[in-house]
Amino acid sequence: MTRPSAPELPFFVYGTLRPGEVNHDLFLRGRTTAEVPARLPGAALYDGPGYPYAVARDGSEIVGELVTPAAGRYPELLAELDRLEEYHGPDRPGNVYDRVACRVRLTDGTGADAWVYLAAPTLAARLTASGTPIPTGDWLDREHPARSGPATPDGPVPRRP
Repeated sequence: MTRPSAPELPFFVYGTLRPGEVNHDLFLRGRTTAEVPARLPGAALYDGPGYPYAVARDGSEIVGELVTPAAGRYPELLAELDRLEEYHGPDRPGNVYDRVACRVRLTDGTGADAWVYLAAPTLAARLTASGTPIPTGDWLDREHPARSGPATPDGPVPRRP
C-alpha cells in the first residue's frame, strides 16, 4: 500500500459512510462535491463487530467511494470523521482507527491520494488472526449487517460459527 503524505485529501470510505449506509446522511450529505467509486489496493476488509475495519494486506483490495469535501467544509468534516472513527492523532494508544494517507484507484484506472481510516495496529493484529474477513472487500456484500458499535482495541473480535 502506497502511503503518500498531503495535508488536505479527499476521503476513501468503505463502510457505514458509503451512500445508503447509516452514517452517510449523518456526516456526508450536503458536505461533499463528489463521491465516486474507487478501490483501495493493498488492504483487506473485516466485519466488525458493528462496523467494517480495513487492514493493510498485500494482494487484496477494498471497494468504496472517494469523497471530496465541499469548499470550506474540510476542517469541520475532518474533525467529525476523526471523532466518529475514534482517531485521536498519530500513534495514539486509544485509537480504534488510524487515519492514513493512501493511494486509491478510480474506475478509469487513474489514482488519487486519500485519507483512509485503517484499524489501529492492536486491533488489526487481532482481526488478521481471528476476525471475520469480507472476501469481496465490499462492505455491502457482508453476510450479516451489524450496527452495534465499534470494537474497542482491547475488546474481543467475535468469530462466526
